[in-house]
Amino acid sequence: MSLNIEKVKEFSNKAWDENILPTLSKYIEIPNQSPLYDAEWATNGYTEEAIQLLEKWILAQGIKGISCEIKRIEGLTPIIFMVVEATKTEKVKTVLLYGHMDKQPPLTDAWDEGLHPYKAVIKNNKLYGRGGADDGYSTFASISAIKALQEQSIPHDRYVIIIEGSEESGSIHLPQYVEKFQAEIQIPSLVVCLDSGCGNYDQLWMTSSLRGVLTGDLTVKVLNEACHSGSASGIVPSSFRILRQVLDRAENQLTGEVDKRLHVEIPQHRLDQIAKCAEILGETIYDEFSWYKNTTPVTKDLTQLMINKTWYPTICITGAEGIPHTSNAGNVMRTHTTVKVSVRLPPSFKAADASTVLKEIFETNPPYGAEVTFKMDKCASGWDSPQTRPELEKALGEASNLFFGKDHVYMGEGGSIPFMKMLHDRFNCQFIVTGLLGPGSNAHGPNEFLDIPFAKKLLSCVIYLLDAHSKFD
Repeated sequence: MSLNIEKVKEFSNKAWDENILPTLSKYIEIPNQSPLYDAEWATNGYTEEAIQLLEKWILAQGIKGISCEIKRIEGLTPIIFMVVEATKTEKVKTVLLYGHMDKQPPLTDAWDEGLHPYKAVIKNNKLYGRGGADDGYSTFASISAIKALQEQSIPHDRYVIIIEGSEESGSIHLPQYVEKFQAEIQIPSLVVCLDSGCGNYDQLWMTSSLRGVLTGDLTVKVLNEACHSGSASGIVPSSFRILRQVLDRAENQLTGEVDKRLHVEIPQHRLDQIAKCAEILGETIYDEFSWYKNTTPVTKDLTQLMINKTWYPTICITGAEGIPHTSNAGNVMRTHTTVKVSVRLPPSFKAADASTVLKEIFETNPPYGAEVTFKMDKCASGWDSPQTRPELEKALGEASNLFFGKDHVYMGEGGSIPFMKMLHDRFNCQFIVTGLLGPGSNAHGPNEFLDIPFAKKLLSCVIYLLDAHSKFD
């Protein structure tokens, strides 16, 4: 039986309006932060509330041949593990669909009036709220895609769906589950990940690469006890000044260029794809951000901006400790300064090697003999996708043109999805990595949203691609 495209469109529209949005909105209202950001995740009940909500919705969908269970390993965030048995009788393949249910911290005070990270608001065809686009919708989209095939009585492959709870912490808890349930997962021929992004809302975007990430605490300590700045300044070196010096070893403060030891050679085919993305997206590459007053991007060279975002290492300071709030800052020489260093790494760079490089850069020969320490708390390698096989390439183009009216595009992402590297190393399979995080959607930041019309079309594409893959030899 052939897939009815008009019925797919009707299904996607109805599924989002009547079935997905109500429960996804409830999910947004749960403050279930990832374990790296919530030390009480195991006892405050939020993770459990979120996973129970998702499981209840899944079981209510009436998917034929499904087994759905919350799996638990002591001390780790739980996962939802689902298997949907094939309705095909010949050439059955396994497809692994992946998503996560944990969330980044809320940044509560930064949201616009009327919006809140834990309040679902639909406005101008957008669903606002923390975790809706990153990545709460993936559970709903994965199950809905299979439901659409079953409603049209389309024979389908065997599906394994994993929804994890520690992705925003570098998927620190997931490897043990993959090891434990390897026999049930089997060997997938295709991985579908809906935790990525799109360059615009006009076509299907395929993620070609993901940067790795490493975070850690960089501390400079100069005193055992704080003292009057009038007495100590000019004698005791400022911990903040020393911090500036050691950071400048890793990142040129004028250009933002990061130490060459953290760079890799970029493949030519990726440079070609980047140039095409820059041509399609134009000034959207930087216009999507909410710039303050006259601030400008680091360059107006669009191709270079995309290279910076997807293949160059970058360093950001995302938090600080040992520095009082300005309203409570006295004339005191502080004992120490600690900053959270977040490093984005090239897709093919081994994250564990970056820790060694950074410790050497920061800790060797500290100025004035101060104590300088760098303690890594999270690292995850990036991912460079394998070459897409011709039959899948053809199906991607068909899906994008059927539901968007434009060709699909490949784009590297500046963020990380640690599980993709893990799967790439383990299985020789194909990948469909895509998602809703487009211009302005602001995952991890204030006013996070998903574009509902785009979400409907993306679901239609996933339905089409699952059906097309089942017909591949």
